[in-house]
Amino acid sequence: MGMTRADVYICNVIKCRPPDNRNPELDEVAACEPFLFRQIDLVRPRAIVGLGTFAVQALLKVRTPIGKLRGVWHEVHGVKLMPTFHPAYLLRNPGDKRLVWSDIQAVMRLLGKPIPQRGARR
Repeated sequence: MGMTRADVYICNVIKCRPPDNRNPELDEVAACEPFLFRQIDLVRPRAIVGLGTFAVQALLKVRTPIGKLRGVWHEVHGVKLMPTFHPAYLLRNPGDKRLVWSDIQAVMRLLGKPIPQRGARR
């Protein structure tokens, strides 16, 4: 994307992982939500890229599958959100990398970043 690590802010919906690496319960999400939204308010990102079902569903407060949410802009706390697949999902389903690339290109356009042409090396 032509960005350095200093250009991005990475955070999690849940601020500590539940026991046995299970998905968080609704009350755990609710307990962490004020911290997440305060981070968004303080950072004021130009865009949020939601990685994976859990993060996107928690941010949007929906149960819609990520496959139906990805690729379409949403809004969270006044910031545009682009849902896409989680990197771990792509390890199991590498054919969907093209879908994520499409999502990332939309983010790059929003940020005014040049999009490398297919086959171009950086």
